[in-house]
Amino acid sequence: MYKKIIEPRVSETDGVGHINNTTLPIWFEAARNPIFKLFTPDDSFENWRMIILNINIDYVSQVYFGIDVEVCTWVKKLGNSSLELYEEIRQNGNLCAKGKAVYVNYHTGNQKSELIPDHIRKELEKHLYEETPEPGE
Repeated sequence: MYKKIIEPRVSETDGVGHINNTTLPIWFEAARNPIFKLFTPDDSFENWRMIILNINIDYVSQVYFGIDVEVCTWVKKLGNSSLELYEEIRQNGNLCAKGKAVYVNYHTGNQKSELIPDHIRKELEKHLYEETPEPGE
């Protein structure tokens, strides 16, 4: 699992007193930086490889200013050229949001997807999500 701690900002707090729902997708993306670095080590947009295909977020509980947030990212599925991430945002140990993001390894010059290289695949496999059954299942 990849983990990032984020300190909520005042500017991200809305009129209802919690972190605005438009902020959480940005936090999820910020926690993906180590994965982006695997595909584009020099961080250049000329060599960028990670193209997003889909994101989904379930908002479970409110997030508040003044308390750090933990963003956790796992690799849920690893295909030939694509990967699906499972992500969670927690505050005070409570699940506040969960989501998924699907990316493809894409060569913008050729305008085609490419196989995920073996060295990247091996690193991503270290972060595979293992679903544990809920009590009673």
